[in-house]
Amino acid sequence: MLISPAYAQAGGAMGGGFESMILILLMFGVLYFMMIRPQMKRAKEQKAMIEALQKGDEVITAGGLLGRITKLSEGYITLEIANNVEVQVQRPAISLVLPKGTIKNL
Repeated sequence: MLISPAYAQAGGAMGGGFESMILILLMFGVLYFMMIRPQMKRAKEQKAMIEALQKGDEVITAGGLLGRITKLSEGYITLEIANNVEVQVQRPAISLVLPKGTIKNL
């Protein structure tokens, strides 16, 4: 008497394989469009911004330093952060390019 309902429940659960596969694919699609795609777009924009840097641009680094670019090399950028004070940072450390004339006291 107790075994027969157990068989009936097991038989009904096995038929849900197709629906669960569709649910997994739907969840992956939502994850892709909500998280992965926007992150890839932001990374692409950041890379383009770093490649377009020029001497004289005013930037903010990831550490919060504000400065004007004085020298560019392949991997590093030299920033003037005050009069006669220059620091070198890696190119990926640049987080934002400011409009010209933002930094007044340099």
